[in-house]
Amino acid sequence: MTDTPTRLRLPSLDRVRRLPAWSALVAGTLLGGLSGGAYGLLTPAEYTATSYVVAVPTDQAGPESARGFAQAYGRVATQLAVLGDAQVWAGVPVRTLRDSVRTATSPDAPMVSVTAVSERPGTAVDMANAVARALTRHAEDTKDSTRVRLVQFSRAVKPSAPAGASPAVTALVGASAGGLLGGLALLARP
Repeated sequence: MTDTPTRLRLPSLDRVRRLPAWSALVAGTLLGGLSGGAYGLLTPAEYTATSYVVAVPTDQAGPESARGFAQAYGRVATQLAVLGDAQVWAGVPVRTLRDSVRTATSPDAPMVSVTAVSERPGTAVDMANAVARALTRHAEDTKDSTRVRLVQFSRAVKPSAPAGASPAVTALVGASAGGLLGGLALLARP
């Protein structure tokens, strides 16, 4: 008689091995769809509002200088000097403005877009308009030396729908990713 212990197999592992090969694909798709749908439902909606300002040259400056200063003002818009003034009009702390506001400029046009993101549509509008207003005030203070003025081109309007994807879309993306991973597991199995 030998005292060698026999190796016990877990019954659940035997059941998994007896499943058809395509079951990994189905399981991955279902798990991914459920995960994506849950993410879409649990993630708070975010609203985006955008305000535009345009750089206008004075009589002593040309359009090239307006484009150059628009680029400079686009970089300065999210700095503390501008955001410190904007917090008063937006009614939110500077840190919230710094985290939620982005600017973009065009190399072809002397325009600066100020985009704010928030969980509430009214707050997004207030932040975008406040930063645009503060930026135009700072530009107005330096127009004699720069020979360029900033003028508000378009105020931000209240968004009607969230900017993010709906739970149905996130569920479809999750199902696609889960199906892909299930297919890769199917290919990688021994």
